Amino acid sequence: MARLHEKYRSEIAPRLAEKLGRSNPHSLPRLEKIVISMGVGKAIQDSKILDEVAEHLMMLSGQKPSLRVARNSIAQFKLREGMKIGCCVTLRGARMYEFLDRLITLVFPRVRDFRGISSKAFDGNGNYSVGITEQVVFPEINPDKVKNIQGMNIAMVTTARNDDEGRMLLTEFGMPFRKEQ
Repeated sequence: MARLHEKYRSEIAPRLAEKLGRSNPHSLPRLEKIVISMGVGKAIQDSKILDEVAEHLMMLSGQKPSLRVARNSIAQFKLREGMKIGCCVTLRGARMYEFLDRLITLVFPRVRDFRGISSKAFDGNGNYSVGITEQVVFPEINPDKVKNIQGMNIAMVTTARNDDEGRMLLTEFGMPFRKEQ
């Protein structure tokens, strides 16, 4: 069992039950899935860039990403419907907890000038999204072999009823939220 999953069961869930005043463990907020996506606009000119980015996403997530295609044609961007322009991975279960653990303990401290992540990026339903500007902050990726620096979006989907419950859950996991003034 993943370290964070064990921590959730033994420490976080009882604390959340006490704070929220709920006795039913199924009504407590929990992490459902993590979606990592990378949009690669440069893939229009060179499809090898998308292959490299998909390989990096596979290394850091532990599973093969699905390629995403353009739904609409946009003449100004030389984009046609059906062109491959991104990749996406959905993590659940043990892989999800392992990725979150690496994100909190290894990746965020490696980001240059890191002062915490914004606590305002919740969607109103307890789900949180964060963007990372370059994939080389992950320890699995060798920065010497990277030809194209690419950012990514990480969406954490929870079963929380509102933003406060989602923030409480992610804070218990150790998410380094910035102290807003």
